[in-house]
Parts: sequence; structure tokens; C-alpha cells
Amino acid sequence: MKVNEIIQETGAEIVVSSDWKRWATVEEMGEYYESKGICKKPIAFTLDLGKCTWYNNWIWSPEWDLEMSRVIEIKQYLHDHPEITHWVSVDDSNMGKNGESWKDWGLDNFVLTPSSNEGIKQSGIKDKILKFLND
Repeated sequence: MKVNEIIQETGAEIVVSSDWKRWATVEEMGEYYESKGICKKPIAFTLDLGKCTWYNNWIWSPEWDLEMSRVIEIKQYLHDHPEITHWVSVDDSNMGKNGESWKDWGLDNFVLTPSSNEGIKQSGIKDKILKFLND
């Protein structure tokens, strides 16, 4: 399982920022991860957007509402945990800057998994994730 390979190689911790956090506690999510054979349980959830105090003066776009909301939640978590120096966000929603100057709200440390059915099993995704965690 690729997620276990990444965890074992890097010692990475898991923080959940998906909508799953609305339907389970961290403990329940950990039990779910364990039942799926993932070797580490999540340590935390990001805050919901309404509880975030970190913001930037981005021009809000309804087209990118979900992605921008999730980016704020992730950046809030990073703001609240300055000890985190190596991290990566992985999602099938495009939250990365991707060299696009208009997308100043995007994440630099982001890996897109364009096929939501395959996630990190897709060719080359593991290497992209490791690049952020090992640099």
C-alpha cells in the first residue's frame, strides 16, 4: 500500500482536511484508517473554515470556493503549527498554484491526484509526494 510506504519512508503524520472530518471524530477516523490497513492513524483535523482566523486578501471566486476554503483550513493548521517544516497536501481537487500567477491563493506543497478513484496509486504520485516530504 503506497500510503504505508510513504509513511514508513518519511515518518509523516496524517492531518485530515477533507469533508470526512464533518462526519467522524479523529478517533473514529483512526479506526477507519486502521481497518483499511493504513499503518498510522490521523493525528488531527484541520479547523472548519468558520473557525479559521488566518486569511489573506484574495479575491474570492465562486468557481474555486471548495478549493479556496480548503486552502485556508490547511494554511490555518500550518500557521498554528510553525514546527511543521515538511508537508504536502494531496487531493483530487486542484488546490495547487501550479505556476499560475492568478492562483496566488493556491498551495505550493501540493500534489494533484486527477483520478479520484486511484488517488496516490496513480503512476508518479508517490514520487511527487516524497519530493515534498524529503526535501
